[in-house]
Amino acid sequence: MRRTIWSEDFSAFYGSLQPYVKEKADYVLGIISDMKILSSKIVKKLVKTEFYELRISFGQEYRVIVLPLDNENIIEAEIILLLNGFVKKSTKDYRKQISIAKNTLKQLEK
Repeated sequence: MRRTIWSEDFSAFYGSLQPYVKEKADYVLGIISDMKILSSKIVKKLVKTEFYELRISFGQEYRVIVLPLDNENIIEAEIILLLNGFVKKSTKDYRKQISIAKNTLKQLEK
């Protein structure tokens, strides 16, 4: 079983979700906590970064949560740090959100 740690940014994002979306987020967070092997529909490595994205689809929208792992191999990871979340509108959103994630990670490492 993996342990998930929430940053303040992620907690604020989660708090802003509608109840029915929170329900789906809780379901997906349960999957990443309990299952060792994860579908790429749920968790996907972000190219040329140290981060993964946790994808929560609801209708035509994706809520994406940027996270680092304590191990390069997701199967071996025991701790997942949920840094921030956003509603994906285009692929351009990733650059900004990765920058936010890096800043959040630096602050947490202090």
